Amino acid sequence: MWPRRVVLGAAVLPFALLVPRDAPVRLALPASAAAAHERPRPVPRGAPQPAIVSRAAWHADERMVREPAVYTGPVRAAFIHHTGETNDYACADVPRMLRSVEESHIEGNGWDDIGYNFLVDRCGTIYEGRAGGIRRSVRGAHTTGFNADSVGIAVLGDYGSGATVPPVLVRALAKVAAWKLMPGVDPRGTVRLVSTNDASRFPKGTAAVLPVISGHRDAYRTDCPGEALYAALPAIRAATAALRKGR
Repeated sequence: MWPRRVVLGAAVLPFALLVPRDAPVRLALPASAAAAHERPRPVPRGAPQPAIVSRAAWHADERMVREPAVYTGPVRAAFIHHTGETNDYACADVPRMLRSVEESHIEGNGWDDIGYNFLVDRCGTIYEGRAGGIRRSVRGAHTTGFNADSVGIAVLGDYGSGATVPPVLVRALAKVAAWKLMPGVDPRGTVRLVSTNDASRFPKGTAAVLPVISGHRDAYRTDCPGEALYAALPAIRAATAALRKGR
């Protein structure tokens, strides 16, 4: 564990290292889609929206954002990440940590905005990451080659071997996945996605069959989301399926 005084000051570096450098590619929208780009419309959901701490609430610096959100198709897959820094943080400090993530991803990585669509802290609180993704499906920069038609959810902390994944965290991840995945998708099943980047585990243009709820390592050569969180994926899938049952 890191000393408390080191946690916030060192938060920027791990975030910068753990997210692959796969900046979002803007989509060419026809004129008929321009209005939808500016005025997002609600899409069907497989489960109710959970409580989410908005960017306004954690005081995101919107002046830093370089481009507006790029909308993609319905969410067909969820990728689970961990951010890799210490777990010894007070949940009251998370807004400050998120502002460090924002600065790291935009100023450090050169991205338009935060790479992750949503983040979850160790207390089970869900935060809005990349802007625009609550009402629509927004292309992130979370999983090289598979950022479109997917949602990236990152857990603040290190969930490597020996870490404990609390039930409240499993529940929070399941709530986001159950809400964001398009209706009809089985959270315990698989999905066929085509890679858009040679830097992923699958060369560009290759069709990959992945779990609907995958760990970052399933699509990219990394230890993320850590051994403990990766081992919890079956529980996350089961909890997501239970939340969507009967809807």
